[in-house]
Amino acid sequence: MPPTLPPLTPGTLYLVATPIGNLEDITLRALRVLRECDVVAAEDTRRTGQLLRHLDLSKPLLSCFHFNEARRSEDIIGRLRRGERVALVTDAGSPGISDPGERVVKATLAAGLRVEPVPGPCALVAALTASGLPTNEFHFIGFLPHKSGARRRKLEESKETAGTLVFYESPYRVEKLLGELAEVFPERPVTLARELTKKFEEFLRGRPAELLERARQRPWKGEFVVLVGPVDTPCFGPAPAEP
Repeated sequence: MPPTLPPLTPGTLYLVATPIGNLEDITLRALRVLRECDVVAAEDTRRTGQLLRHLDLSKPLLSCFHFNEARRSEDIIGRLRRGERVALVTDAGSPGISDPGERVVKATLAAGLRVEPVPGPCALVAALTASGLPTNEFHFIGFLPHKSGARRRKLEESKETAGTLVFYESPYRVEKLLGELAEVFPERPVTLARELTKKFEEFLRGRPAELLERARQRPWKGEFVVLVGPVDTPCFGPAPAEP
């Protein structure tokens, strides 16, 4: 017989990682936490509701997104003090990584309550491990500011940062980012990872100018992870032909 697992701890905030694309990437532990928790705090209750229905689960949902996270933290803390077990999820990946969650965690710990991570999918890790760039040291920057001046300053500051640089970017601004990288990091190798774990997952590798030229040849969809190799990292060989 399989071992009996201990029940969830009352008064605990569980940070549950959810699939970033492929629904098979939910962990057994995440399934158990979502099944046994009292309530799910979600970045988008509609999207999380769809995931729970796919998993054949039904739970009360609380919205917890960027603009109500501070206020919602008070509600979550009240529930935890009453002994409830709260699962916090975002639309995809690990809560708190360029997603809501950081404020809730800080408030929960400040209140002397317990936080437990339930690890799983994360676009940052998935892209880095398959990028072909050094993984022994990396710096996660996330989304750059929208304003051009602030973006350029952040990139210039990053020139002095050791290790592989990792950015998140939307398909609407990835061409702009490649143009900026071509100016700031013209000789460094770059890997673009898009649609991670999905049917059209794609990795593109080369120097910024090479990738910019490819970006101008066809529209790209899906969220991007953009990785820039450290100084003196050898560039990749010729890019494979388009499928």
